[in-house]
Amino acid sequence: MNTKKTIHFIAIGGSAMHNLAIALHLSGNVISGSDDEVFNPSKGRLEKYGLLPKKMGWDDSRVTEDIEVVILGMHARKDNPELIKAQKLGLPIFSYPEYIYEATKEKTRVVIGGSHGKTTITSMILHVLNFHNRENDYMVGAQLEGFEVMVKLSDTAPLAVLEGDEYLSSPIDRRPKFHLYQPHIALLTGIAWDHINVFPTVENYCEQFEIFINKIEEGGSLVYFSGDPEIQKLVSNSTRNIQFIPYSTPQFSIQNGITTLTTTEGNYPLNIFGEHNLQNLNGARLVCQEIGISANEFYTAIQSFSGASKRLETVAKNEVTHILKDFAHSPSKLQATTQAVKNQYPDRQLIACIELHTFSSLNQEFLTQYKNTMLAADQAFVYFSPKAIEHKKLAMLSEKDVKNAFFSENVTVFTNSDELMKTVKSINFENKNLLLMSSGNFDGVDFEELGSEILKTK
Repeated sequence: MNTKKTIHFIAIGGSAMHNLAIALHLSGNVISGSDDEVFNPSKGRLEKYGLLPKKMGWDDSRVTEDIEVVILGMHARKDNPELIKAQKLGLPIFSYPEYIYEATKEKTRVVIGGSHGKTTITSMILHVLNFHNRENDYMVGAQLEGFEVMVKLSDTAPLAVLEGDEYLSSPIDRRPKFHLYQPHIALLTGIAWDHINVFPTVENYCEQFEIFINKIEEGGSLVYFSGDPEIQKLVSNSTRNIQFIPYSTPQFSIQNGITTLTTTEGNYPLNIFGEHNLQNLNGARLVCQEIGISANEFYTAIQSFSGASKRLETVAKNEVTHILKDFAHSPSKLQATTQAVKNQYPDRQLIACIELHTFSSLNQEFLTQYKNTMLAADQAFVYFSPKAIEHKKLAMLSEKDVKNAFFSENVTVFTNSDELMKTVKSINFENKNLLLMSSGNFDGVDFEELGSEILKTK
């Protein structure tokens, strides 16, 4: 795709959208954008590059014949006045995955998909490539240490590493994003029903991954987690002329809170932990193998990987307490993350907090999927906001509904964030860990401030 274009972003404030806007700005394009609201970190980062809309809201006068490309975000609606104007003018309109494909269609594309772990695996691969100075383009959904912008599109890189989200591409393109990338090398981590507002049945959700496998370029490869029954089923039934490469949990040991990989190349202490993270690491290793990185090169690089933002990320720690935050919100992520922290520190009590924040997690029918997911915690606090339920126009939940869904005695339910934080702060955290899990922020909690306050009381 030719560079130096005049490009307008409708709904510029999204996590992927604002990164793409900054990346295209840095490569010399003329960028404008709009949104009805923009929150940090997107707001601050757009402001830094002079791309934050001067006025919030939609205004079709921003869309003129001079614009060469319109990129449409999922946050916009079909009746968006700027979209309607662009359609009337006959301007080229792309969703961001469409634009990413157009910019990378002459490159070798690596796409990481799955219901969980895709950001972490994409981040691991980028870390290894960066460590070994291998030029590549990329798109990933979380901020990584050492990366200013989480999208890079160049004329020279032979390789593009993309996180493949299964959510919809735009309000006028109902295809899952990962259907558009057509990878040469793909990875699938696992399939756990999610996004029920879009995929109302498990079968419908699983079908999207079957389509993804069918989009892999002829003669390409699929790296997949062999322990996932749904992926195993899709692989067994596939007639594609591609290479299928399974991965599982590698050998490891835990001593004094440090996880060490045991390999034929030697032993490698890691900054990350958790069985699911080690599975992610093994998948990333096999993808790197497919693009010419040896096992020894991979292990040497991965030792310095400290994790993706909000993925078992340390908020604060001392000798007797470790406070972590994680993006986990779906049942499978919640269970794996809670178990990982407990396994890493078996001699410490674990206080685990989860915010039910997404459409699926606040849905009465889907809520039963959370049964027994918090059993690894010594105390489990579940928070949801009745206002969020109203905003999503869902049937109201009661504290009893949520408690019954989780089906474990260690669960206490809160509907007031201040009350939850008051309870958390009242705990003596000596020889205890705190895990905060949400795709939001518990209605405005400053995690770093909370961490400092808890550790000061020691």
